[in-house]
Amino acid sequence: MLIVAAIGIGLLLLTWWYLRRRAAASIGGRLRKAGEDMLAGVLIPNADGGQIHLEFAVLTRQGIVIIDVRDIAGHVFGSDAMQDWTVLGRNQRFTFPNPLPALYDRVAAVRRLLPDIPVRGWVAFTARAQFSKGFPPNVMMLEALIGELAATRNADNGPPADLLRTSWVHLREEAVAAQVGRLLER
Repeated sequence: MLIVAAIGIGLLLLTWWYLRRRAAASIGGRLRKAGEDMLAGVLIPNADGGQIHLEFAVLTRQGIVIIDVRDIAGHVFGSDAMQDWTVLGRNQRFTFPNPLPALYDRVAAVRRLLPDIPVRGWVAFTARAQFSKGFPPNVMMLEALIGELAATRNADNGPPADLLRTSWVHLREEAVAAQVGRLLER
């Protein structure tokens, strides 16, 4: 019986280790590690009295970074002014809506809540995408963005730490309130 219990505990520990390692390798885990803190998949209030979804909000020492991740395979052609972006992949061609206007709306919603904190926004593409004509504004590869976020961990040229922390707590509270409000509407 003791051997069975030891094997069971060993399997639980191995499963726990595997799941933690897998979570750390995920996009969210890597963004969390690169920044000071992170919110993922939250709603916050927008200027229209409604709510807007944030895929990722990362707290850095310079402010808050809003990130929309796109996992698209192929050559991506787009610009700030284009309504639709085109992807040429293996034996396929498709379009998708320009992600920048939605990103700008997300950044504006966070800036409205936190007017004293710098807020930037990026659409980050995974390594499966290629931009042979260059990147539109506020677009970069996910790996480069993670590297940029990690490089800012030791910087001290942003807002005061107490102001950042207070603002981050406020953003978290707004996200919780938006979620609770949405649940109560049902």
